[in-house]
Amino acid sequence: MIGDFNLYGIYIPSLLLTALLSMCGARILSYGMARLGIYRYVWHPALFDFSLFIIILGLNFMIFSVYGF
Repeated sequence: MIGDFNLYGIYIPSLLLTALLSMCGARILSYGMARLGIYRYVWHPALFDFSLFIIILGLNFMIFSVYGF
């Protein structure tokens, strides 16, 4: 994986981009699970959301590092 992305002369860390992508994905999944009522079975919703974000971040980072985006 390339360390930085060049956006019009501004270098942006790749971890920041994957974190932003993961945050969007986690928010979409969280919204969907709230609509389905899954949060009734979750002990601590904020901790569950953070864990979901970390899992998605790890998956995104693994995918981007393997395919070299």
